[in-house]
Amino acid sequence: MTKPYFGRLLTAMVTPFAEDGSVNYEAGCQLADWLLANGTDGLVIEGSTGEAATMDMDEKIKFMETIVKHINGRAPVIAGAGTNCTASTIDLVKKMEACGVDGLLVVGPFYNKPTQEGYYQHFAAVAKSTKLPIIVYNVPGRTGSNIAPATVARLAKDFDNIVAIKEAAGNVAQCAELYRVLPERISIYSGDDGLILPFMAVGAVGLISVLANCNGKILQDVMQAYEDGRVQEAAILNKRMVPLAKAMFMESNPIPIKYAVTKVTGIDVGNPRLPLTPLCADCVAMMDVILKDYGMVK
Repeated sequence: MTKPYFGRLLTAMVTPFAEDGSVNYEAGCQLADWLLANGTDGLVIEGSTGEAATMDMDEKIKFMETIVKHINGRAPVIAGAGTNCTASTIDLVKKMEACGVDGLLVVGPFYNKPTQEGYYQHFAAVAKSTKLPIIVYNVPGRTGSNIAPATVARLAKDFDNIVAIKEAAGNVAQCAELYRVLPERISIYSGDDGLILPFMAVGAVGLISVLANCNGKILQDVMQAYEDGRVQEAAILNKRMVPLAKAMFMESNPIPIKYAVTKVTGIDVGNPRLPLTPLCADCVAMMDVILKDYGMVK
């Protein structure tokens, strides 16, 4: 099994919205093309950054079908397919399968705060429901609880179609423990741009990124330098990358990255949907300076 399973840099793509708040399907295709031309190896559609939580089912299906058809096999398309209910997650998985996606990103159920046995049974039921490869998504900051490495290892042992984990607990020691307990075939993806270098040092092989929506090259440069053994150069590149990655979280994700995408790519991806609001005026001024300092806009 190839590692990383879906490619080294996967972009958690924003979902473009028109001025009236509707999904902008044409802009979605334009952005997908821009991403593949600028460092992205694969696309994660309708995840947290893609505002799946504010999209209705008809929108989710139409947008996914649109992107899959447009990409036409040029890169893997991974569907965000997690909810806080096992039955509705399986229903969503079936709908994403029908759209022709290459894989699934399944977040740990949010709000419910399952036990470790609950996490196991949830992901086991999802894995049994599909033949598609699954990335387990651990993001305690959004879900309220942590999926323990031992639980992920148990799932990986029992289900061949669990192929990767997106680890976004922000804990290097936990990433190291995942590498220790998981079978070699499992790809560990960092879920935090700013932690990709220390995560790679303890076993991660790739990144599912927010920053890559507007600058995949800087992330690829960091990872390539490390993989080549140019560790000091990787550290220097990382030192420059981290402040840019942090800037994309000056307000709640995806507020800052949507502003940055429009400025950098020239593709108007619109504002986030409520309850998120547009980037505040002070943050706009800061972001404009940052993007100019990094040479991303004139």
